[in-house]
Amino acid sequence: MKQDCVLCREDGGRIVWQGRQWRLVHADEAANAPFPAFYRLIWNRHVAEWSDLSVSERQQGMEAVTLVEQLLREHLRPTKINLATLGNVVPHLHWHVIARFDWDSHFPGPVWGGVQRPSPGARVAAVRAQLSALEQALAARLQQQFA
Repeated sequence: MKQDCVLCREDGGRIVWQGRQWRLVHADEAANAPFPAFYRLIWNRHVAEWSDLSVSERQQGMEAVTLVEQLLREHLRPTKINLATLGNVVPHLHWHVIARFDWDSHFPGPVWGGVQRPSPGARVAAVRAQLSALEQALAARLQQQFA
């Protein structure tokens, strides 16, 4: 644990599932943002870079990212899934897995980019209504595969 690291000190969002090596959270900024299905897969131990992991840890990480992507696609039918691991602001290894829709306020630009149009509240609410079932499925599958 690194004391000055926010992802070592805090969960990084609402925990959906936590295993020995990874945790999946619904990102805090998704709660009131126009991106209701914004998730982070966070490595529990403090490491800054993907190459800090062993080969088997990287394989497990990619399988976890893939599983989250697959379930987002299955449950929400988004236009696209955005995957990112940046770490410029928070240098603790984590993947952003974000369901994107062609109607979202920033599409086709990145979620961190400029607004393209107003966010359609009814569509955002419809996605939010599906998150409980999605997250139950995510937790069950992650537990089954990575417990």
